[in-house]
Amino acid sequence: QVQLVESGGGSVQAGGSLRLSCAHSGPAVTYSSSCVGWFRQAPGKEREGVASLYGSGSVTYYTDSAKGRFTISQDKAKKTVYLQMDSLKPEDTAMYYCAAKQWPYCRSRIEESDFDSWGQGTQVTVSS
Repeated sequence: QVQLVESGGGSVQAGGSLRLSCAHSGPAVTYSSSCVGWFRQAPGKEREGVASLYGSGSVTYYTDSAKGRFTISQDKAKKTVYLQMDSLKPEDTAMYYCAAKQWPYCRSRIEESDFDSWGQGTQVTVSS
């Protein structure tokens, strides 16, 4: 399994923005053949998918809660995946996790069971 290291979390007021980063420690060949996703877990709630992309592709997937406000992107040379979060709301407060699995593709439904490597998470707190 690879190591994933998230960064970029913090506290922000409603309407603000944050950009999360996820650094993938595996070799380039592993990264390019992996699906990488972002998940979040709010206190007392189950972890839910947010967005995903494929290491060697350009197609991105979003859950309904992220569409229109969040943007997933990557720097393939740096093996880093980003999550740009704009127009943040208090309900976006959660621990955000990066996850990955070496697989031929990403599914449009972003589910925990599709990933086998996880980062430690980065906290995002949005105040009203």
